[in-house]
Amino acid sequence: MLERQEKAALITLVCVVGIVLAAHLLFDAVGRPLVAEPYSPEVPDGALVLLEGSIEGIAKTSTGGHLILTVNGTAVFLPENVAAGLELHENENITLYGVVQTYRGKREVVVSSSGDIRVLR
Repeated sequence: MLERQEKAALITLVCVVGIVLAAHLLFDAVGRPLVAEPYSPEVPDGALVLLEGSIEGIAKTSTGGHLILTVNGTAVFLPENVAAGLELHENENITLYGVVQTYRGKREVVVSSSGDIRVLR
């Protein structure tokens, strides 16, 4: 049987885990729009951005199931684990969150989760 101090420690631990999980979910749902800035060519690498627009092109990479979208003239990289859960089509309007990076001298937005992309209908 657990002693009184052990029960208190266990209850405290469960409460802390619950608070951290709730904060994570709340930030995921509400926080990104507060910290992301609209994409522009002047945004530095590593910045979290919001990109909205129409899908002008969809291409698969030669190395696997990764996708590269062109949204408003901007390259958007979707790793295989992100692309696998999505069904995207040209001319669809989307909103996405991603991190800006330069790859082989070209700027792109990298999306880390399928939940960071929303198709506007």
